[in-house]
Amino acid sequence: MDCEKVGKLISKLRKEQNMTQKQLASRLNLSDKTISKWECGLGCPDVCFLNDLSNIFHVNIEKLLLGDLSPKDTDGGNMKRVKFYICPECGNLITSTSDTEVTCCGRKLTAQKPQKADEEHKIDVSFVEDDFYITFHHPMTKQHYLMFLAYVTCDRMILTKLYPEQSPEVRFPRLRGGKFYYYCNRDGLWME
Repeated sequence: MDCEKVGKLISKLRKEQNMTQKQLASRLNLSDKTISKWECGLGCPDVCFLNDLSNIFHVNIEKLLLGDLSPKDTDGGNMKRVKFYICPECGNLITSTSDTEVTCCGRKLTAQKPQKADEEHKIDVSFVEDDFYITFHHPMTKQHYLMFLAYVTCDRMILTKLYPEQSPEVRFPRLRGGKFYYYCNRDGLWME
């Protein structure tokens, strides 16, 4: 841990929130001299203060320890670059259009890698009126089911959450140039 970098970051974050050293010290039940010491790089916060600092400044503890909140390069948010993060504990679904740090239930999540559809994980797409009508032969039991089905184009994503014992059919508005993504709770992310 580079105390100088951490101190500069704490100073920057404190000033962004229009707080004085004394105000920050008061929230942490410390002296303002301790905050000054941190900001000058003459010491680092003890582990017991990291969670409070993270909550006060709304930053990730890991980034606080690195002393770096460098912004990512902008990528324009093209939806065709969508990444799906699924929590193995609670089934929470998070999406992003670029690499990001995502945690849920105390675990760091990695983006799911889509696989090309095989026979067991194939969907059937037909047209009804102005909609895609999607059916699938995948089991929808409590132990083995599709969690969601999404249609992704360059500027939008339409996602339907699926549940065990649900009817194996979904309708989406018909748009051009998209791909279908769907997630099997046992076998991962698929794409067609």
